[in-house]
Amino acid sequence: MISVVMPAFNEADFLEAAVRDVVQGMAARGRDGEVVVVENGSSDGTAALAERLAAELTNVRALSLPDPDYGAALRAGFLAAGGDVVANFDVDYYDLDFVERCLTLLTDDGPVIVVGSKRAEGADDQRAWPRRLITSVFALVLRRGFGLGVSDTHGMKVMRRRPLLAVVERCRFGTDLFDTELVLRAERAGLGVAEVPVAVRESRPSRTPILRRAVRTVRGLVRLRLALRDDTR
Repeated sequence: MISVVMPAFNEADFLEAAVRDVVQGMAARGRDGEVVVVENGSSDGTAALAERLAAELTNVRALSLPDPDYGAALRAGFLAAGGDVVANFDVDYYDLDFVERCLTLLTDDGPVIVVGSKRAEGADDQRAWPRRLITSVFALVLRRGFGLGVSDTHGMKVMRRRPLLAVVERCRFGTDLFDTELVLRAERAGLGVAEVPVAVRESRPSRTPILRRAVRTVRGLVRLRLALRDDTR
């Protein structure tokens, strides 16, 4: 079974259409699956909407976290997932054809994570240039400073749950850095991480000003570097 984890923060205007689209898309592809909506700290009607969808649709579950934290929502969704394979989607960015491409790679002797890379050869990143620049700088820092083996860590992913469970349980960081910590810890544990190019188009402006997010991420990377160093001692 495939579990699709969708974090949802103040997504009352978009959540229902996205969830129904994913549910119908999996059914059309003949895939046994579930959608795990992880509402986190919403101040609109997202939590109530998620509960209604879970009550109406048998293959939808709803979790709720008290604080807005994208990374914590991804972690909670992964740990709660019932599927052998877990896919991470955003409410405004999902692609079931991407999942199909990844499933051909997630064999028993293959990678445990497939990242949808915005920077791999063949990717089509149509976001605004400041966001593309930040992504490039972030990837360079991770490659040079952390030894990252792939070109991207954020965005869509498809993962084998069982081999990654202990890694996810060890992850400490939320917000912007859960994805990065997960991929780095998986690589350092000797688990395979692969990537496939994806197309990225912004359907709405970023919710966090890019400068604020950049400063927050730099501070987080320093803390992450120290945490990973401590774990190797």
